Amino acid sequence: MSDVTPPAAEATSEEPLHPQPATPLPEDATNKGMSETLTRFLTAAVLVPAVLWVIVQGGLVYLAVVITFVVLGQREFYHLIEEKGARPLWGLGLGAGAALPVVAYVGNEYNVTLLMTAVLLALMVAQLRKRNITESLASLSGTFFGVVYVGWLMSHIIVLRRFDSAAVTRFDAAHVSDMLLVPGAGIFFVIYVLTVVVNCDAGAYFAGRAYGRHKLAPRISPGKSVEGAIGGIIWGTIAGLLCKLVFDQFWPTLSASLDWTVLVAFGVVLSIMGIVGDLVESLLKRDAAIKDAGSLLPGMGGILDRIDAPLIAVPVMHYMLLGYFYVRMG
Repeated sequence: MSDVTPPAAEATSEEPLHPQPATPLPEDATNKGMSETLTRFLTAAVLVPAVLWVIVQGGLVYLAVVITFVVLGQREFYHLIEEKGARPLWGLGLGAGAALPVVAYVGNEYNVTLLMTAVLLALMVAQLRKRNITESLASLSGTFFGVVYVGWLMSHIIVLRRFDSAAVTRFDAAHVSDMLLVPGAGIFFVIYVLTVVVNCDAGAYFAGRAYGRHKLAPRISPGKSVEGAIGGIIWGTIAGLLCKLVFDQFWPTLSASLDWTVLVAFGVVLSIMGIVGDLVESLLKRDAAIKDAGSLLPGMGGILDRIDAPLIAVPVMHYMLLGYFYVRMG
């Protein structure tokens, strides 16, 4: 056999035998995007009616669902910080997170403050028993932040649903009646804020795809654009007004306490808060180097991926309402 390699063979031997494209073909990317969008819509078609039914039902059913969301969302958060090497105290953290909506349901803000204080003390004492003290700071801060970020913020949706009762404890019954705050008004408040933030997210997605040119927060979420955020704020505010229109037509007593001008201002603020909530969770996921907080909801990721915007927007809605009715009372 000859040791001389033919020139043609020399030329071809340097080429890879099975070259692979560096990126997926456009058709593959398009098909994948369409499939994910369809899955997302199908999940929403199941989830949205179920959530609306629970909000209208209220009571213990509503409380049970909120507790479930808190526990699942907090579990996902603790998995995030475990990716960073922290060791959360799962039992104490999840127990405290689940207790906060219950306290908000049967008690008041003072009871919540007592519970948060007790939780912090319990976490500090629990750290004293750990053998590896070098992880104490990360464990304590991560566990408690999970309670605050998911449990405490999410518990505001309990108070918001029962806002007429909360208003009576802050203002006298006569003023509550003058402000047209009727039992069940919280149904409108909760559906309104969720309508705004969900549609803000959808509006930002489609506006960003169509017009996105300038990055909103490239280090945190490279896919988000300034144009998308503006589109989301506009569409979220419009969707909130459409929610008011529907309630005024079919359940006018529930939405009578807030006029259209106020809801325009609320819609803008809540849309911005929803974007902030989304960015905060994106920051946490980027730090942990994961794409989704979970995979429970097909096409949508985990629970934390779905409640990131309401976690910020719902408390803001609650305190804006308190401020608004306080001004009206004066």
